[in-house]
Amino acid sequence: MVEYEPDLKLRETEQVPLMEEGGIEAFIRREVLPHASDAWYAPDSVKIGYEISFTRYFYKPKPLRTPEEIRADILALAKKTEGLLGEIIGGAKS
Repeated sequence: MVEYEPDLKLRETEQVPLMEEGGIEAFIRREVLPHASDAWYAPDSVKIGYEISFTRYFYKPKPLRTPEEIRADILALAKKTEGLLGEIIGGAKS
């Protein structure tokens, strides 16, 4: 049996899909070894868990407003604030 001595500065973590065809070994052969040919893992260090994306499953985006609605709001605000700058700086009153 070969004993490996890990270099802690080179330690890396990978997230392997739970239903990975061929398991962890296939994932490492395909995704890791082409880039780091001396990579290995300790089977007793494997942790199995789930990651739930709350955004993916629970976020419900609000529908965007139409350009017409946005334009109407801008025009309404422009009308509402008409002459306001003049009042603030002491100029003409509306």
